[in-house]
Amino acid sequence: MAKFEVNEELVRKLADLLQETGLNEIEYEINNHRIRVAKGAGAVTYAAPPAAPCAPAAVAAAPAAGGDAVPAGAVTAPMVGTVYLASSPGSPPFVKVGDKVSEGQTLLIIEAMKVMNPLAAPRAGTVTQILTSDGQPVEYGEPLLVIE
Repeated sequence: MAKFEVNEELVRKLADLLQETGLNEIEYEINNHRIRVAKGAGAVTYAAPPAAPCAPAAVAAAPAAGGDAVPAGAVTAPMVGTVYLASSPGSPPFVKVGDKVSEGQTLLIIEAMKVMNPLAAPRAGTVTQILTSDGQPVEYGEPLLVIE
């Protein structure tokens, strides 16, 4: 396995982002190397690539924080940010419970650091639950909606 060298400039930029945004932690991944910076003593974590990559379905089956199980078919937040269910205030939501969606269809938007990031459906199916509300802050890995 190749040695992972610490990019101190990147760590400092991430720490500055924490300060600017008021976040408690931030995680950045590139080339299967993850850097997590969080407020508090000993908070910088460097993770080497896992032995085997995780399948997206494995994330949905993993337990969430607080011991609650993530529903089967859940689409989880790929980043920390604020969820918007519609393209603008007053517009209809991208999807509603009962809607049939196709792979790649926009489900919602996550705003992170003033950038609007559309979240595309990972697979085709029917939206059976929406587990978040408009304007709600979300954490990485938090279930947002369920597609069956």
